[in-house]
Amino acid sequence: MITPSVAKVTLDVVLPCLDEAAALPWVLSRIPPGARAIVVDNGSRDGSAAIARDLGATVVSCERRGYGAACHAGLLAAGAEFVAVCDCDGTLDPAALTGFVAELRAGADLVVGRRRPAGRGAYPLGLRLANAELARQVRRRTGAPLRDVGPLRAARREALLALGITDRRSGYPVETIVRAAAAGWRIVGRDVPYAPRVGRSKVTGTLRGRVQAVRDMRAVLSA
Repeated sequence: MITPSVAKVTLDVVLPCLDEAAALPWVLSRIPPGARAIVVDNGSRDGSAAIARDLGATVVSCERRGYGAACHAGLLAAGAEFVAVCDCDGTLDPAALTGFVAELRAGADLVVGRRRPAGRGAYPLGLRLANAELARQVRRRTGAPLRDVGPLRAARREALLALGITDRRSGYPVETIVRAAAAGWRIVGRDVPYAPRVGRSKVTGTLRGRVQAVRDMRAVLSA
């Protein structure tokens, strides 16, 4: 991974990270030209932060546990015009963000990835159905034409900060869309390949994680 000078960065890619040492080398190798990787270490114990730093990424430490907390820490650390959030478990290809930025330049305000399975076991049926139902509720609440509330999304940094997103757990992506819709943003979905993850998910990989994620997202929708 070649890190461009900060002055030349047009896109900052925020990568919330909790024990993703095995996947980080591939993910960081896929960061688009002209973009900077910001790995937000959320308490890793497997050397993820050191690996990311050795590979040229900017590493930010976020002591407060939670997906939303890591996303927010990365957003504060970013400085480019455009900022994206991407999982760093190998399921999503950051190279796809080139198309997201093109959508933003063409007039979109928020681009959200719609996951398409790319390989056996990439997107289990149960998770797919749950996300489809969540997307249906988000559409009903916001009118945004989305079929997936996916973990790959991009927008302009200053506009995102102005939304005032407060969730620091798994409800962060839903609140982003709810607040963006309320602000009159043009929200678009874009298909992206979704590969089998490297290692076990810290959220959907356990019953407790799935239940907590559902609670967080429902809390945002009912607020």
